[in-house]
Amino acid sequence: MLEKEKRTIERRNFPVEELRAVEENDVKHVVGYAAIFNALSEDLGNFRERVDPGAFSETIVNDDIRALRNHNPDYVLGRNKSGTLMLSEDQRGLKIDVTPPNAQWARDYVASIERGDINQMSFGFETLADRWEMIDGNEVRTLMKVRLFDVSPVTFPAYPDTEVALRRLEKHKEAEKSADSAPIGLNIRRKRLKIVERQIEEEMKHER
Repeated sequence: MLEKEKRTIERRNFPVEELRAVEENDVKHVVGYAAIFNALSEDLGNFRERVDPGAFSETIVNDDIRALRNHNPDYVLGRNKSGTLMLSEDQRGLKIDVTPPNAQWARDYVASIERGDINQMSFGFETLADRWEMIDGNEVRTLMKVRLFDVSPVTFPAYPDTEVALRRLEKHKEAEKSADSAPIGLNIRRKRLKIVERQIEEEMKHER
């Protein structure tokens, strides 16, 4: 696990079949999942990625999060602090329920979701804690705790910006190398010395 870096937003995209528009009491909602837990991403270049259950548990309670159209802050579909964006974790992933504004651009966007023209979600986040490990020959990054900035139904998924993650991977590898080359601890040296002493004693007994 690495220490928190200077705030840098990363974005990830997921094809989510459950993204849909529903109507309740004559009010349209957009519902679905912004992220699925424990699902490996596609190859992101030099690694794959997954999200731990609980990674969003603190941020959805403490932080001010928006639902945006294509990550554009000029088009806010909902906001958790105003009650128009509901965020929750269940066994599957990060669930969203957005009540869009009664504006023409929002109605048009919801219509595109209803038609299935828009069926992907993206979320913007800052990594607070992650874990790197080798699984079946692949470097896998697990997002353990994040700060969420926005969730966005997207028309076109942007190519994943993995620069920040790759920098963290390099730091992780450097830390592993440093650990491998670290000086042997005093206790280990003492244990090894005792083993050598016993071997010498045994050899001396045989010589007698």
